Formats: sequence, structure tokens, C-alpha cells
Amino acid sequence: MKRSSILVLSCAALLSACSWLPSIGKSADAQPAPRKPAPRTTADDGTPLGYVDGVEIQKVPFRAGVSSATVESLAKQQGCTGGWGAGLVSEPGPVEIYRMTCENGKVFMAKCELKQCKAM
Repeated sequence: MKRSSILVLSCAALLSACSWLPSIGKSADAQPAPRKPAPRTTADDGTPLGYVDGVEIQKVPFRAGVSSATVESLAKQQGCTGGWGAGLVSEPGPVEIYRMTCENGKVFMAKCELKQCKAM
């Protein structure tokens, strides 16, 4: 009878030790890492977003400017057509920067100073 009680107590001690082992090295206050939200797939205007090394490429909303038509014709002379056209990237003023995405994927940029535009 004494041997069976010792055997039962040793089995109970062994099982309780096994349940304690996984908690070694973890503090009782440890919080799980916060979950990151899933990356967005479309911009506010519905166009697909681009990512480089996991970092979202910022999209600038299209804004037509005073010299948009001039920049589009300048881009056409250099073989750049398609897309939304030339959009104003900088603030309106005496010096403006325009950006146009070509159908082949390249980007055409121009700087207009007092409505005199040059390719960048």
C-alpha cells in the first residue's frame, strides 16, 4: 500500500512538472505582439497601390493645372502618351511641377516657370 501511494504521488509530481515547463523563460506579464493590419490594395481613387520593400508608395491625387495641356504636348513630342494626362504635383504658383505617367510605364516630369515649361 505504501509503494502504490508513493508511485501515485511521484506520477502526480511528474505530470505537474511537465505542465510547468513551457512557461520557463516567459514572464507572467508578457503580452502577445500587436497584430498589424493587412496592407491596403487600392488607393482612395480606386487605383491599385504599389509597394517597394513592404513600404507603400504614396499616391498624389490628380490635379489639372494651368499648364497641363502644354506639358502633355511636350510629353507627346518625347513619345509619352496615355494615362490621365499631366497632373500638377506642386502647389499652384509661378513655378509648378507636373507629372505624367506614360503608357509604357515611364514617368514624364516637367517644370513650368511662368507658363514656360521644360522637361526635367
